[in-house]
Amino acid sequence: MSAPAAPALPPLSGAALRVASIALALGTFMQVLDGTIANVALPTVAGNLGVSTDDGTWVITSFAVANGVTVPLTGWLMARFGVVRTFVASVFLFTLASLMCGLAWNLNVLIAFRILQGAVSGPMIPGSQALLISIFPAHKRGTALGIWAITTLSAPVLGPVLGGYISDNYYWGWIFLINVPVGIIAGLVTLRHLAARETPTQKLPIDTVGLGLLVFWVFSLQTFLDLGKDRDWFANPMITVLALCAVVGFIAWVIWELTDANPAVDLSNFKSRNFTFGTIALCLGYALLFANNLLLPLWLQEYLGYNATWAGLVAAPAGVVAVVLTPLAGRIKFDPRITATLSFAAFGGSYLLRSLYPPDASFFVLAVPMLLQGLAMCFFFVPLLTISLDGIPAERLPSASGISNFARITAGSFAASLITTFWDRREALHQERLTEVTTAAAPAYHGAIAQLQAQGMNPLQSAASIYRQVIGQSYLLSSLELFWLCGWMSVLTIALVWFARRPAPSDHVVAMD
Repeated sequence: MSAPAAPALPPLSGAALRVASIALALGTFMQVLDGTIANVALPTVAGNLGVSTDDGTWVITSFAVANGVTVPLTGWLMARFGVVRTFVASVFLFTLASLMCGLAWNLNVLIAFRILQGAVSGPMIPGSQALLISIFPAHKRGTALGIWAITTLSAPVLGPVLGGYISDNYYWGWIFLINVPVGIIAGLVTLRHLAARETPTQKLPIDTVGLGLLVFWVFSLQTFLDLGKDRDWFANPMITVLALCAVVGFIAWVIWELTDANPAVDLSNFKSRNFTFGTIALCLGYALLFANNLLLPLWLQEYLGYNATWAGLVAAPAGVVAVVLTPLAGRIKFDPRITATLSFAAFGGSYLLRSLYPPDASFFVLAVPMLLQGLAMCFFFVPLLTISLDGIPAERLPSASGISNFARITAGSFAASLITTFWDRREALHQERLTEVTTAAAPAYHGAIAQLQAQGMNPLQSAASIYRQVIGQSYLLSSLELFWLCGWMSVLTIALVWFARRPAPSDHVVAMD
């Protein structure tokens, strides 16, 4: 359900325009920051709370799932309560949830508040987008998009670095508490400058059944993915039940949404060829990006001896390049399919370069592929969303944008679970193969034991040292395989882009995260 059109008010100008733009951008900045800041801090958070890193991934996936589920409600909320009220309320509630996350005393409490944080942040990105469009003159919408893009893309720069520095030097809860002053300022400034620009409201029905089914199947699928690897998948009755719930719930949800008069998610948008292929390509690209942004810092900290700060610095070049080049990329007027192709090719090159990491890779070698990822990010979101929303009527744009964001965010959370599952499973396979050649009867094993004993280790310490090296090599091989697979998947996704028609020139500014 789309929100009613805003009244025809003149655009803002001067200092009011600049201040309001910064406040709106800060709202989006916080939401994007919280999608990346916990990645490098995950081992520290898990260790501090006394849980495994696998259990700690719920801190990331719970936020993403809750956020993805509430994004489709944005259109209804804006229509029912007004765009300004919805955005400001979302910012203030997100700030409160961030405060509670920073004060959490165990994993279950932290996950509960992360779910709340993700749920209330659903309208922040679409709301910021809608308000930015309304306050800028039509001929300066490119400038609005550039401001928003730079602010949004700066979050992946600061997220890993801030998360790493805070978790290494201060209490980990500060990765959430830093949102509090930013959220208060963004909410108050937006209310001060945009309260008079509130959109008309109307009482609209809400699709409670569709929303309930959506929560049911997404939660079932996410829990299946997160717990399955630790419980032997379909050999465990609970995992089997979760899989059945996900499948049945998804089918029931699709049927309901296609037949309900006021669906929470308007699936009829998928009748558009561009929307279908553009959204699928967007989801695959974002899932691969999300998975790699989680895998790299985990591997660096768990098995290469990096602390959280340096793991964040390895990832930082991607955000720096994206921030610097995005204003230039916004001036390129090529066919969006060409720029999207460039993006996927650059993503693929970045991941494939990572698949060539040597065991003793230096900081420079680890960071170089991130420069190529930054280039890919410049040409990723806007071209694909332009393709997806091509031909969608103006009154259905909020709904279509909500579906696109929901699908993308949900794909990212699923990818986070899948990448850690395959990482552990491939490691176990490689460890089994490596131990076959490190038996007591192997000459190489005896040579290694002799060298370690010559350095002062006893036989037990020597054997333990070799075993640690085997585990490290196994995770290295597993990581390289996954980087290689992600690289080729990115390249193959280019084909989806060219199944879409060339988008017609449009003045629409689309939501980006």
